[in-house]
Amino acid sequence: MASLELQNIDKSYGALRVIEGLNLAVDDGSFTVFVGPSGCGKSTLLRMIAGLEEITGGDLLIDGRQMNKADPIQRGIAMVFQNYALYPHMTVEQNIGFSLRMAGVGKAEIARSVAAAAATLQIEPLLKRKPAQLSGGQRQRVAIGRAIVRDPAVFLFDEPLSNLDAELRVSMRVEIAKLHRKIGATMIYVTHDQTEAMTLADKIVVMRSGQIEQAGTPDTLYRDPDNLFVAGFIGSPRMNFLEGTLGSDGTVTLATGGSFRSGIAGLSQPVKVGIRPEHFTETGEADGKINMRIDVIENLGGTRYLYGTLASGDSVIVEDRSEEGIRNAETITIGFSARKALLFGADGKRIRSQTRH
Repeated sequence: MASLELQNIDKSYGALRVIEGLNLAVDDGSFTVFVGPSGCGKSTLLRMIAGLEEITGGDLLIDGRQMNKADPIQRGIAMVFQNYALYPHMTVEQNIGFSLRMAGVGKAEIARSVAAAAATLQIEPLLKRKPAQLSGGQRQRVAIGRAIVRDPAVFLFDEPLSNLDAELRVSMRVEIAKLHRKIGATMIYVTHDQTEAMTLADKIVVMRSGQIEQAGTPDTLYRDPDNLFVAGFIGSPRMNFLEGTLGSDGTVTLATGGSFRSGIAGLSQPVKVGIRPEHFTETGEADGKINMRIDVIENLGGTRYLYGTLASGDSVIVEDRSEEGIRNAETITIGFSARKALLFGADGKRIRSQTRH
């Protein structure tokens, strides 16, 4: 295991600067997930940590030692790629032990390491097969096994589940989480899927345009986002945003009509009011109320989501656990608690009260 620190990291391709002044500390034994839209720089950052991309500026520290110029093998890092990168002519056993053979490790030690990795990943019956005889999930386990035998200080995962079908992605997420708990290694994982990030991470690092928008626990990012981007990116279905105006007395007046007291006094300003789908409540208990025309009902069995439109033309998603016979094209009144409503200014930054939600 190892701690890792990025200090004022820059990355440029000629005149194009893709990462600028990035700072991040990854704790020893933690599971950190880089998440963000395509092109945000998360995979580039991971490759810089691995030594596959040159660091233009700043320092990469592993256990306090600068590693900017160190070869990948000297960094104590193993990387699991999106495309598995298995040798098709080798068996599973040979693929897993390949790096050890290249390092000159003895046959007996290789056999012990491969057997231990296979047992951890529950792929012992596959050792004599070749990659073409494996499913996508099995190939991914082999790729992870190849990383495990190196006993790295840090594991790097670059969107390792993106080639799997939806059901297998779910099961592999669980397996990776179990693996982390079992071996206790420091892991850094890149994905564009915020559900993967919420499931796996001790810490989520939300990136956009080569910058860190916010870093924290999954619960912190979900319940206490710093800005509109994080609030909209984390959560599925996404947070609703309603146009409104914050008065100097703390009253928020919605563009759709109605108002509520926010408890945030200050200068009058336009705001966006963020409300999670599950935070709409019975109108009798509500501080704010709005009318919504139902366009689509998504029934998932235990719950359902109502996709609708407000008088302002804004779209809203509401989680509904009632057993009422709501129909498409019906107009209903929905409410929310002021305590659950988050306010964002015109600059996209969160407007907070003295007491956080």
